Amino acid sequence: MEPHPAADPHPGTEFDRLFDRTGTGSIKWARAGAAPGGVIAMGLADMDLPGPPAVAEALAARAAHRAYGYTLCDPGGRDLVSRWYRERHGVAVDPDWVLLLPFSPRTALRLLLEAIAPAGPVLIPTPEWAGFGEICAAAGLPYQEIALSVEGDGYRLPAEEFARRRPGAVVLSNPHNPSGRVWTHTEIRALAEAAAEGGAATAGAGGAGPAGGVLLSDEVHGDLLHPDHGLRHPVAVVAAGDLARHTVTLNSVGKTFNTSGVPSCFALVPDPALRTRLTGLMAGFGLWEGGLLEQTVQRAALRYGGPWLDALLRHLVGARERLTGVLGSAVVSRPQSSYLLWLDAAELGLPAEGARAALLDRCGLELSEGTGFGPAGHGRLRLNYALPTPLLETVEARLRAL
Repeated sequence: MEPHPAADPHPGTEFDRLFDRTGTGSIKWARAGAAPGGVIAMGLADMDLPGPPAVAEALAARAAHRAYGYTLCDPGGRDLVSRWYRERHGVAVDPDWVLLLPFSPRTALRLLLEAIAPAGPVLIPTPEWAGFGEICAAAGLPYQEIALSVEGDGYRLPAEEFARRRPGAVVLSNPHNPSGRVWTHTEIRALAEAAAEGGAATAGAGGAGPAGGVLLSDEVHGDLLHPDHGLRHPVAVVAAGDLARHTVTLNSVGKTFNTSGVPSCFALVPDPALRTRLTGLMAGFGLWEGGLLEQTVQRAALRYGGPWLDALLRHLVGARERLTGVLGSAVVSRPQSSYLLWLDAAELGLPAEGARAALLDRCGLELSEGTGFGPAGHGRLRLNYALPTPLLETVEARLRAL
């Protein structure tokens, strides 16, 4: 069903043209109340750039068949994910660890926490994507926020503080959302140790994970490392080394290839008992691995999307340099991945309270309010710069006029 796509001789050239999302039901633009020539939506974390042609071709080919019944989980899907990690990140991921899930990483995290049943508190860094705290609250799990430290040009993870709290689980975005910081292998290994040791200390209270403690690493921005930094993404199940069974990596083609409207993800779960508990829990909700559209999108993206992704990353580096050059000291932590800038409102001459509304009123740029990333986000804003070149030029002009 899936055709071999024709090679794009000039991947990325579409990023230099306006890309109209009118009529597509975009949450990002609807939330901003945007109109052509007026407000520019830079809040929600999806891209205003056309995705890989291979994905569009695969969806069109599958839709043309006109039978959309129950589908098996693709038997080659696990090997495809494993190959992606080998070729893209230079690491070995056992295909047996891979679960192909027909829902978002957020849903996967909720189910994983229920499958683990952590005995100790769930620890979350701050600032951090607020969804982690919301998921823990919905699951009835106590959680604590650990403040990140800023050293030099970016955030650092205070691993010793995580260890001191004896966690039942640690949850974080890797790379960091909202700043785009790439955590180091040493930091991720230290968090795996904190989870393993904390879980072991509290296992008698009924924890269901391996010795009671697991590091849950949300790596949906992990394929978006900026090539000019020369960094490697620390895939948690690999960085953990001999503690791999105390880690889970969650990833998706959604952020990487701008396909988040077709919810899917894959989980790397080294512990076989946890895999069994998770799939059993899913079955109780009528959920199984696979999914018709999900697998169509994922196969096309992972098989054929590499050249498009390389072009995207070059575009994002150029966009980063364009806007950081204007924003200067307002950038709290210099991004090394993804398409996000974490900004100090005061450095932009904006009030700490209501910074988003003030910026929107002054120059028509809609960003995310920092308080959506926990108390440490007070007085901060998050900017999404995954925009085509003509919009970036307009944004730059508006920022210079602030």
